[in-house]
Amino acid sequence: MTETVQNALAAAAKFPLSAAPASAEPIGFGHINCTFLVTCADGRRYVLQRINDTVFRDVAGLMENIAAVTGYLRARTQDPRGVMHFLETESGALWLRSGGGCWRAYDYIDGTICLQAPESDEDFRQSAAAFGGFQQELADFPARTLHETIPDFHNTPDRYRKFRDVLARDPMGRAKDAAPEIDAFLAREERAGELQRLRESGELPLRVTHNDTKLNNVLLDGKTRRALCVIDLDTVMPGLSLYDYGDAIRFGAATAAEDERDLSKMTLSTRLFGVFTRGYIRACPGLTPLEREMLPAGAWTMTMENGVRFLTDYLDGDHYFSTSRPGQNLDRCRTQLTLAEDMERKADELAAIVRREA
Repeated sequence: MTETVQNALAAAAKFPLSAAPASAEPIGFGHINCTFLVTCADGRRYVLQRINDTVFRDVAGLMENIAAVTGYLRARTQDPRGVMHFLETESGALWLRSGGGCWRAYDYIDGTICLQAPESDEDFRQSAAAFGGFQQELADFPARTLHETIPDFHNTPDRYRKFRDVLARDPMGRAKDAAPEIDAFLAREERAGELQRLRESGELPLRVTHNDTKLNNVLLDGKTRRALCVIDLDTVMPGLSLYDYGDAIRFGAATAAEDERDLSKMTLSTRLFGVFTRGYIRACPGLTPLEREMLPAGAWTMTMENGVRFLTDYLDGDHYFSTSRPGQNLDRCRTQLTLAEDMERKADELAAIVRREA
């Protein structure tokens, strides 16, 4: 038995499980937390996670967010499987320290599936319905009471500030290899800050946002294939609905992987854009007229923001995003820029799709 599994079993034993933990098996594809499926002696299963307190330094604040949001949702749902249920320790906390790490446990939701990529348009639409419904159900939640688990996570002007700082230092001497990309991102800096300015002015409402709206953060009912539960709530914090919608489009409606080297493969699928937009808008009728109008701008901004983050990390020596080959972050930057440029070319078509679905 590995030391990590031993630590997981020791931590699991400190939660009020239905019986003694018999096994702990690593599961999932996440890159931040360590996740285990714990099976108890009576056969009941739980999910146990070691929280990465290097990324999430305020674990207490993070878990306060999750407790507040899940409690709010649970009071409004008819299906107990529709909301994550975390176990409380003897002291009433939703997490504990064990073996030098921070741990939490929650019920394993039986009869569900979790996809890494959609197997049909309907799967993608269901993810849109899940995240749109999440937004709608939390429309009256006081977003300002939540902690920012990652401060300035989607503050695009601040991302540009960090980019300019690294560019000025050019610590690895790589700026010469990314000159066209640097110029392209700088040329779009003013437009990229539009959402932040509208957030600060109050023209776009502050909402509870998930901030990691990929399909693998939605559990689908194994029989009906319908969206059942939104998971991975670590980055739930105050933000804009356009962040969630935009990042889902950036990732899910792109026709190539983030690190694809053949840029001719990277475009925006207007078909998938329409599929997700339909699901999201219908599940979240409470969006304001300006929010609906700016949905394409949300997708473009999240694409630009991720691109400038990849470029910043490339110039700085690849410290943040893990890489498996030289130049991978530059390739990622290029795909995001290519995708944003395709969104620009298709701006009228995207606006027409939003109007039709709204």
